[in-house]
Amino acid sequence: MIIEAGRHFSLTAPGSAAHALAFVRDPARVLSRLHFLRGLTLVDNELRGELLVPLPVLGEADLPFLCLLAQTPDGATLTPQPITGERAWVEVTGQAQVMEGAQAEGDGEAVIEVNFDFLFRAHLATPDAQGWGGAAFEKMIRAAAGRTLERVTQELPEGLREALEAG
Repeated sequence: MIIEAGRHFSLTAPGSAAHALAFVRDPARVLSRLHFLRGLTLVDNELRGELLVPLPVLGEADLPFLCLLAQTPDGATLTPQPITGERAWVEVTGQAQVMEGAQAEGDGEAVIEVNFDFLFRAHLATPDAQGWGGAAFEKMIRAAAGRTLERVTQELPEGLREALEAG
């Protein structure tokens, strides 16, 4: 079963465009305020971590992810990589783009904006849904994972704003 949720948003960055660019190229800083992620490591442009998914009756599931981090002239991208040998894992696709020179309302000063675009796609292997109970269990898992991914995409802007303002 595959469940996905995405989010596109923009944040105003304090400081210079160079500061914002350094921020978006450092996933440890960008993702530091997101409570639904843990175990983040970056080695040779490979970002690994776990997305925490609360599941009714089963407790909390840790969905691992693996992405390649690439710098772009105006930001950075995360490209998901497949994970084998796991019953459940998540693809994390992301792009951050620093936009310099947008006009602020009111005083007309130029501001720095950072545009973010994320997509989370959970891959969940469930037991064969045999009978009514199996179908109900699969529906429950699908609903829980879907709610979690929606919550993740709703919390992203505030978590990234906090990290951006913290520097």
